[in-house]
Amino acid sequence: MATTGKKTILAALLANLGITIAKFFGFAITKSSTMLAEGIHSSADSANQLLLLLGTRRAKREPSSKHPFGYGRERYFWSFVVALILFSLGSLFAIYEGVEKIRHPHAFDNASWAIGILIFGICIESFSFRTAIVEAKTIKGQTTWPKFVIRSKQPEIPVVLLEDAGALFGMVIALAAISLVKITEDPIWDGIGTLSIGILLGVIATILAREMHSLIIGESASETDRLKIVSVIENNEQVVELVEMRTQHIGPEEILIGVRVAFHETLQTKEIAQLINQLEDDIRIELKNAGPIFIEPELSGGN
Repeated sequence: MATTGKKTILAALLANLGITIAKFFGFAITKSSTMLAEGIHSSADSANQLLLLLGTRRAKREPSSKHPFGYGRERYFWSFVVALILFSLGSLFAIYEGVEKIRHPHAFDNASWAIGILIFGICIESFSFRTAIVEAKTIKGQTTWPKFVIRSKQPEIPVVLLEDAGALFGMVIALAAISLVKITEDPIWDGIGTLSIGILLGVIATILAREMHSLIIGESASETDRLKIVSVIENNEQVVELVEMRTQHIGPEEILIGVRVAFHETLQTKEIAQLINQLEDDIRIELKNAGPIFIEPELSGGN
């Protein structure tokens, strides 16, 4: 994994560990279901960061006879597990707890403590979110933020961005809910806040699961990268036509490339072999994350 992604994950992990302890302390002294939901939320986030680090470590293993293209997709798999944890451990629990609290509301004490803890958590989480944004800008380019999160082939930074954004929004919801309980003395707001946090986590988990599912199945290279490959091949004087091209990410920084190219029919077998090697070298120069390259030749006069 790139240093950029690792720095983002570690910043999020440290922030979430501190916030988790604070939130559970807040739940212990208030018995607020909103604080419990937020504590579970931060616990899930902390576990998720550890899973992302595990995925990047396992992805570095060398290719084997069983997995000849390597283990790059491990990063996608563990990011998918992150989405499942957010949904099961975070969203479903919070929704259940919120519904129960709305049905059977009960007062809690020390709301001021909970408010103070949430303000502290928002400050810490803002630092983590800022770190993720700064690191993401180095690879985002001119892409809009929504497109970056959806289309990025590097799962760690988009995952952390969504988690941090969700954590901040969740704490704002919790702060509003507990403040309303304190102002109105109506504990039903505690349940409404918990339910809202559960729905928020469900939305984030669904977005993550959908994108990681697509990456696990296999996504093609970006349009920019595909155009680079096309340019290299079509600008070669010995190439008559690029008949077919298929690409697939077998990891965040590795693209499998398969092309079928029509060469001039006057070329001899040895010349075609040399030309294929030259094209492979040129593609690797132009596309730094090119992985295995397969070039199938055909003569311009037939199949």
